[in-house]
Amino acid sequence: MAKSHPIPHILITLPDNDFDPTETATPWKMCSERGWKVSFATENGQVAAADPRLLKGPILGPLGAGPKGLAAYRQMLQDQAYQHPVPYAEIDPGQFAGLILPGGHAPGMKQFLDSAVLQAKILQFWRQGAVIGAICHGVLAASRTVDPQTGKSILYGSKVTALTKDLEMTGFGLTFWLLGRRYRTYPCYVADEVRQALERPEDFKVGKSMLLPFAYRDGRLVSARWPLDAMLFTERFIEAMEERLAI
Repeated sequence: MAKSHPIPHILITLPDNDFDPTETATPWKMCSERGWKVSFATENGQVAAADPRLLKGPILGPLGAGPKGLAAYRQMLQDQAYQHPVPYAEIDPGQFAGLILPGGHAPGMKQFLDSAVLQAKILQFWRQGAVIGAICHGVLAASRTVDPQTGKSILYGSKVTALTKDLEMTGFGLTFWLLGRRYRTYPCYVADEVRQALERPEDFKVGKSMLLPFAYRDGRLVSARWPLDAMLFTERFIEAMEERLAI
């Protein structure tokens, strides 16, 4: 008889508010539809809420979520795991085979991106050999995770992508008249900060075009740039997970 594998358990970490609905709900939906278990975590166990402007859609909300992202988000809201997230401090990385770090650009994301508690958990995931997927600003959470044994980011020596400077500048340029600096989460561009964490600047990958889906996989590390990449990002994440299970 063929050996059966345990059902993979994936963790998605979020802030209380302002995460990107497409970048979160797409991997949740695609992993859940495979029969995988998906759990969530927020700083204090509060049920998270997506960036309300993105939920208005691409017409009413500048650069908002599309119909598929919105539909997946509404489905995700009904999931009991989503309604009962674990606090960051109580995350047990040993219970999970994979970790997903979604993005988002609005101010509420800083709770997630600046969390030293969460970074300590990300380091544990990394050390235990888990598959880690990060998209858009979520790559910052990984790049800011420093391994005290090396004094360097866990991304040092890896190749990744993230929200590119062109994408961040475009989002800001299209919305500053209405939203001010909402699309500039930090003074430093995401791409510039991530590059600083890498071994070489050329280890940051940008893709051929912002309008063509792009995701980069480097072993058990999967990264992508923005919501348009969410489906391809999840496919690459699933590939990495399946290889881990086969091992």
